[in-house]
Amino acid sequence: MSLFWFDFLKDTVANHLVTADVDQYPSELHKYRDILEGRSMIVLKAERIDAECIVRGYISGSMWKELQAARKEGSNVVHGFEFSPQLQESEKLPETLFTPSTKNDGGHDENISYEQLVNEVGEETAALCRDKSIEVYSKAAEYALTKGIIIADTKFEFGFRDGKFILIDEVLSPDSSRFWPADQYQIGCGQPSFDKQPIRDYLHQLGWDKKPPAPRLPDEVVEASAHRYRDVQRLLTGE
Repeated sequence: MSLFWFDFLKDTVANHLVTADVDQYPSELHKYRDILEGRSMIVLKAERIDAECIVRGYISGSMWKELQAARKEGSNVVHGFEFSPQLQESEKLPETLFTPSTKNDGGHDENISYEQLVNEVGEETAALCRDKSIEVYSKAAEYALTKGIIIADTKFEFGFRDGKFILIDEVLSPDSSRFWPADQYQIGCGQPSFDKQPIRDYLHQLGWDKKPPAPRLPDEVVEASAHRYRDVQRLLTGE
């Protein structure tokens, strides 16, 4: 998925991909071809910007929950954004929102305002993160709709390499994005999604406290999620 998007978006923002062709890997890695082929890539090491760049085109997930909580307090403001009192779950937002969070190597990421991001990384870098995130999301979302997929929200990571601003990490995968089948889309409720919901459901059913070690997943739960991942890859990439 990331290989497809890196190529699709390369004219919008540079990225850290060097190659995913094992023949072009260092020779000492060739003996590991069976392990590496189809599941690895060589990338440039970047100076990571410590922020998760989250873009939302539709109201869903944590932001919808936060809006519901705000409404109970008589407010329609979440993260500095004021929403219509009539806005419903899963509805398309009037404009695409950039809602960054901290990038924590340990513990949970925390939502921050754009002003806080400016304080953390500087005005120029924050503007690059915001503008490129929205530009990349908009281009990808427009393409995905032609394939019957709504990209409700996603997150990007960026860094600098030799002073150049680049897209890093994964990009627009089911792990980092909320993909909805357009032909089943309905405003006012949660949507079926091409993601790891079968895993979430299983762990919720177990009552796991989210502390390591994680429970071992049954084969059927793994396969149910893998099937969703393969479906959305085929729809978006044709492969």
